[in-house]
Amino acid sequence: MYRKIKVEAVAAARWRFSFEPPNTTVMAVQQQVVSVTTHTTHSSGTWTTGLCDCCSDMGTCCCGLWCFPCLQCQAVSQFGWCFCLPLLDCCLTVSCCLRSKMRERYGIHGSCCDDCCTLCFCYPCAWCQMSREIKIRAHATSSTVVTQQVRA
Repeated sequence: MYRKIKVEAVAAARWRFSFEPPNTTVMAVQQQVVSVTTHTTHSSGTWTTGLCDCCSDMGTCCCGLWCFPCLQCQAVSQFGWCFCLPLLDCCLTVSCCLRSKMRERYGIHGSCCDDCCTLCFCYPCAWCQMSREIKIRAHATSSTVVTQQVRA
């Protein structure tokens, strides 16, 4: 019995180091990660939530109420811009540019004049709406698919 165990250990060691186990076919498996992005339109040409629709996402509303600069930096970062930009937002320049780019990216109807008026009269609500929109659109469009290629 001692000899049999030793032979199996030698066979396993040979297989482990040479990667060629006896009487088997060797197959190379290559794993490939593919990122798939699907564009889902929630409501064509409109914002998915209203300007004063804070009850749809209480977390965003509370963040905007208690730490508004944090909400701004997080929203800009999730949109793909530098998170420090809202801290430099004098005269609503960054806010208007962000809202305009969001409308352009998501296919929302409107104009720069609408964006400026919304931000002038409802600044915190507009930022909460933009943050909710980024969250909803990002959640709906991201997915990852893992595929494997087998070569014999």
